[in-house]
Formats: sequence, C-alpha cells, structure tokens
Amino acid sequence: MSKKILITGASSGIGRALAYELAGRGYALALTARRGDALEEIRNDLQNHYPGITVAIHPLDVTDYASVPGVIAACAEGLGGLDILFANAGIGLGEKVGRGRFDKARRTIETNLLGAMACIDAAVALFREQGHGHVVGVCSVTAFLGLPRMASYGASKAGLALYLESLRAEVYGENIRVTVLNPGYIDTPLNDMLKSRPFLISAEKGAALIAGMIEREVT
Repeated sequence: MSKKILITGASSGIGRALAYELAGRGYALALTARRGDALEEIRNDLQNHYPGITVAIHPLDVTDYASVPGVIAACAEGLGGLDILFANAGIGLGEKVGRGRFDKARRTIETNLLGAMACIDAAVALFREQGHGHVVGVCSVTAFLGLPRMASYGASKAGLALYLESLRAEVYGENIRVTVLNPGYIDTPLNDMLKSRPFLISAEKGAALIAGMIEREVT
C-alpha cells in the first residue's frame, strides 16, 4: 500500500519538487497552498506523468489558523488516511531590521512558525486518533547562524525546530515519528533575492535528498 503524505506549500519550491519526487515513488499526495490554480496545474501534470496516482488538492493559507484542522481532516479523508505531514509552507521576504519593514517580519513569523504549528497540531491530533503518523518539519541552517536579511526567517525556523524537538519528547512512546530538516540553500523563489547562496543545489536534488530522509525517518 502506498504511503499517504500531505505537503503544505506545495505550489512552488521544495514542496512542488517533493510532490513530483514522491509521485514517482508511488506516494498518494494531498497538496495544499494558497494558490488553488497552481495546485490544479500541478495535479493535472502529475496525473499525466503518473497515471493512476492519487492527488488531492486543497487551497490553504496556513495563517488562517481556524481553517487548518478542517483542511487537514479533508486531506486525510481524500486519501483514506494520512501517514506523513510535510510542514513546508513558508516565506522569506529578505527584509532588513530597522528599515520600517516590520510588517514583513511579522508575516514571516505568522507563516513560518505559527502556520506550521497550526498544521502540526492538527496533524498530531489526527495521528493520535489513528494510532500512527510522521511529522516532518522544514527548518533551516539559518536557525543556527544569524545572517543578514534573514533575521525573522532564521528566528521562525529556530522556533519551529525547538517546537518539533519538544513535540518529539511529548510523543515519546507513541507511534508518532518527528523529523526535523535543516536544509542549506536549495534553489527556490524563497531565497533567490539573496546575493550569496553558498553550496546551492537544485530543488530537484533537494527533493530527492529530502525524500530519502523521510523514508528513513531520520530525526
């Protein structure tokens, strides 16, 4: 039986690339993002490339926190259960501190941290009901080292990493796995405004590496 995964932020970047990677490995997919039209295009393309694959799509803004549990439940219903949540939806606006752009910093925290927490909270409730599940959170190397124009982004990812580590302690002894990913620079629209992206890899290569870590349930 194929694994069933929900990918947030699936319309572009890592989320989109991972959807294609896992479709090729036979996974059933539930894809969410704010742009419903982009999800439609991805679903149609995936089903053309991989006939018979199950692809459920649900528009979701993860900062609409009250709507998250319902969308998670709808995704699980559409797939007949859910094995993995890939909490990936995020933004990086590249703002500088003290330049009158705090609204961008606030949006980054609301999306990358609070939005991810809302999705994880709803998924863990579902996993407890069904008796199993795997939470995979996309953090970042910026959680460990402050970089210019990455202050709010790094703070959001550091917060998410700690949240996930705490979750792992909470579900110890339950059949729920927690994976914390801290990728470096993967070529996506999220970071293409930066002048320097050392050790940059393509989204496709990043997705292949991430898929392997998901399957090994690395911590």
